[in-house]
Amino acid sequence: MNRIFLDVHALQTVPPSNLNRDDTGAPKTAVYGGVPRARVSSQAWKRAARTYFSDEHLLDPSELGVRTKKIVEAVADRITALDPSIGTEAALHIADETVKATGLKTEVPKRKATAAKDGEPDPAPEAKYLVFLSTRQLDGLARLAVEGAADITTHLNKETKAKAKEIADTHHSVDIALFGRMVADAADFNVDAAVQVAHAISVHRVENESDYYTAVDDENTDEETGAGMIGTVDFNSSTLYRYAALGVHQLAANLGEGIRDDEPLTTPVRRAVEAFVHGFTASLPTGKINTFGHHTMPDAVVVKLRTTRPVSFVAAFEEPVRGDQGGYVREASERLAEFIPDIERAYGDEDSTLTWVLRVGPNTAKLAGIGTEAQNIGELVAAVGKAVAERLEKPA
Repeated sequence: MNRIFLDVHALQTVPPSNLNRDDTGAPKTAVYGGVPRARVSSQAWKRAARTYFSDEHLLDPSELGVRTKKIVEAVADRITALDPSIGTEAALHIADETVKATGLKTEVPKRKATAAKDGEPDPAPEAKYLVFLSTRQLDGLARLAVEGAADITTHLNKETKAKAKEIADTHHSVDIALFGRMVADAADFNVDAAVQVAHAISVHRVENESDYYTAVDDENTDEETGAGMIGTVDFNSSTLYRYAALGVHQLAANLGEGIRDDEPLTTPVRRAVEAFVHGFTASLPTGKINTFGHHTMPDAVVVKLRTTRPVSFVAAFEEPVRGDQGGYVREASERLAEFIPDIERAYGDEDSTLTWVLRVGPNTAKLAGIGTEAQNIGELVAAVGKAVAERLEKPA
């Protein structure tokens, strides 16, 4: 298959907020172009996009996975659903043995084992690390366990252990295919991510600020003065440049034969691409969101479909935007409108590269001429999905 890359670029302004905290509770920052910038880690935005898939029903639950240490319980729940005659304790036992047959390691957490000694119920074993498994993989392991429920030790011979490993490493969900899977001591289960997400950084210099707050005790009398609680919370506000690169060919390889047996590979790949473009664009990390209510959408989105290699446009902001025009979005948009054609001319394949633009308001007007304009997110997603499907159907 030909190499196909999808680049998603976004400018998004957030008001006072703390989307992604460091170990001191302050918003994360980075130095770029010699000045401090606001920063939101790639992990924070990848999780936001992944949860957006299910929260906004962009993908069917059967196309998604779960990342958890509690895989034994997840398989056990499916076992009892398949065969209600199997009790909870027995289901946990055969689920644990089946999970271990894949090569994944499980154990009873020490703190829970201690609690059990003090009269709590016996705890379920957990994986020693977060494990990302698809719905079909969990269902398959449960079916395998039920087949050997009468004598799981005898059932899990060399042949069925190989089958367990195959179940856990085929029919990946869309989110596993996109974001990958890493198991430190079972490298056979690793899945190379199809998506690379950059740390979002502000296009301008940012200094963190601190908000001093007080809370009043509602039951205080007039004689009881003063606050019931005081504290501080750090925040900043910024116009962020966000970027992600999706290797469509890697996504297709990760999905393999697809999510469903009754459809060609092009269909789930297109669905996954559309979900990612929508989810990455519209999602938002929720750090301190109840405190700041930072519900914004991108001011501008540029999507590129190319065959060379991924290209970030962050260098357009190596010299920080100064905001001399009263804000940052207009100048940031003008920077991109000038930078993108220049770098495409120097390094890109202009004949094979497709470009779409979704923008909001007059401050982004300069971006109108660099690609096909979409009027809304649905139009953008549909156009990108169609183009990806057409590229996939072309002979290599």
